[in-house]
Parts: sequence; C-alpha cells; structure tokens
Amino acid sequence: MGTSKGFFLAVTVTSATLLLLGIGTLGAKPDKPNPHKPVPATDIVLVPKITLQGAQSRAARGGQRRTGAATGFLGEPCSGRKYAIVIGISEYPGYVNDLDYADDDADDVTQVLDVVYGFDSIITLKDAYGTRSAIMNAIATVGEKAVSGDEVVFFFSGHGMTGTAADGDAERTDEAIVINPPLGSGPFVDYEWIWDGELRTAFSGFATSRIIFIFDVCNAGGMDDLQEPGRVLLMASGERSDAYEGPEWGNGEFTYYLAQGIATGVANMHDYAEIGVLSNPILVTAEEAFDYAKANCEADRPVIGDGFLNDLLP
Repeated sequence: MGTSKGFFLAVTVTSATLLLLGIGTLGAKPDKPNPHKPVPATDIVLVPKITLQGAQSRAARGGQRRTGAATGFLGEPCSGRKYAIVIGISEYPGYVNDLDYADDDADDVTQVLDVVYGFDSIITLKDAYGTRSAIMNAIATVGEKAVSGDEVVFFFSGHGMTGTAADGDAERTDEAIVINPPLGSGPFVDYEWIWDGELRTAFSGFATSRIIFIFDVCNAGGMDDLQEPGRVLLMASGERSDAYEGPEWGNGEFTYYLAQGIATGVANMHDYAEIGVLSNPILVTAEEAFDYAKANCEADRPVIGDGFLNDLLP
C-alpha cells in the first residue's frame, strides 16, 4: 500500500505456500499458549500506531550514523540455517483502525532478510493472514526445525495493546501485538491479540538462543519480557511511547530506517574485515542497524535490548 523505495529491488514475496501454516491445527500443550485462543485479560486498551499525513509527516532523510549499541566486535557467527517469521498487518476488521504501511514493512523486511542476509526460510504473514493460529503455528514450526547454531528472526508491524493478562508473568501491565481474527470471520469481527508472556512461552523451547525480535508497534519496549542471553530486541518505541508511519517513509519510520541502513549498507560503522573476522564489511549487524535507525528517527524513540555477546550479524 505504501510508496516504493528506490533502495529495494523489486521482488515478489512468495508467501502463498507459507500462509498454509494457518490451516493446520496444533494440540494445545499444557506448557504452551493455545494457538487458537488468547489467555484471559482485563483492562484491555488498543494502542494504535499513528499514521502521519501531509505536513505532519517527517521527511525521510538518511546518512546520519551514530555509535551506541554496536561494539565494533563481531560475536559468534551463525553456523547453521536462518529462519524468519515476518508479520505486517495494515488491514484490521472494519476500517477505523486500518494502517497504511505495516504490510509494506513486512515486504521490505522479507526482502532484506532474503536478498541481503540470505535467509533459508521466511514465513511472511500479512493482513488477513496474520491470525493467531497462523502466527503460533509458524512459531511452533520454526521451533521444531531450529537447532543450536541456527538463527531466528521474528518481526511484527501493526498495532499494540496493553492490559492485565494471565500470561505467565508478574507484570501489572502487559503488552500485546494486535492481530486478525480467523480467516472468514467477516469484516466487522473484533481483532485479536497475542500477549508478551505468550510469546515468551512460545519461544522458550527453542534450541537456539540466537534470536532477533523486531517490533514496530506502540509500547514496543514492553516486549522486553522476551529478553534472554543470546537474544537481541529491536523496538520502535519505549514501553510507554508511540510508533509512527507515514507517506514520506512509505513504511513505519523505524522499519524504514532499519531496512534502509541494511539494504544500502550505510548503517555499517565498523570494518569487521580489518580485525580478520568478516570478509564482507558491507554487511550490517543488528546493533549497527539499530544505531542508524535511532540516529535518523524523528518521531519514533527506538530502544534496544541486547543479550548477545558483542555484535550479531544476521
């Protein structure tokens, strides 16, 4: 739905077969979230991503680089396969809460992971296909395949939500990603959600600790429940701040600069080849991409949670 970005090659996202993941059913294990039904919650409040229009939209800019999260030392490289789950929801039930560019965020992140980093398997779920069953089944499918040394990326762009949920943690206020109801539910059925504690539980059994989470939502900083050693969390906003999208970016602002910095290589700050550990210094680490996005975002206030030793190259 967004405008095209010149720094991306034109590709067709081959998600048709991947979307079939939403068709199967998984038996709900006692220690895993039910893939079809969210946990009970109270005081639920939708926290919509803000779409800036016209003069209110900050002009896209680039080139500013700033040190911060990146250490300049490359951590343990990926020794296995690379898996990703990429979700972008612009179209929600009804029309009031629709976004313009979250689906474009998913397309561009899919492109970056495929073309730049050479991911082996990317599950892309957009709009009506971003259902609880599809997302939870995708996580379970990747969890069954990923072994120690593999890498996993989980990306979500859309609306956020807060509330008090029985999701297995002691938080007074929980955060959630807002998703779509089952396919065929009709245009005016309420949206659904997945709580941070549910995501933490769903990823708890993964054999690999090399996982990158990216959230382009309001209150994204509250997803820090997912933080563990070996994981990197890239979040568009703090725990109590908004995330933005707009026509000047044709994306969510955070995703725009994150993807731009990677796709063009401009986010690269450290010549890892000089220290003899990387032959291609153009490739950007997760921390470098975050530093570039944070330096260029004017509306978003990105935050990072980094449990990986030194810098993580996807």
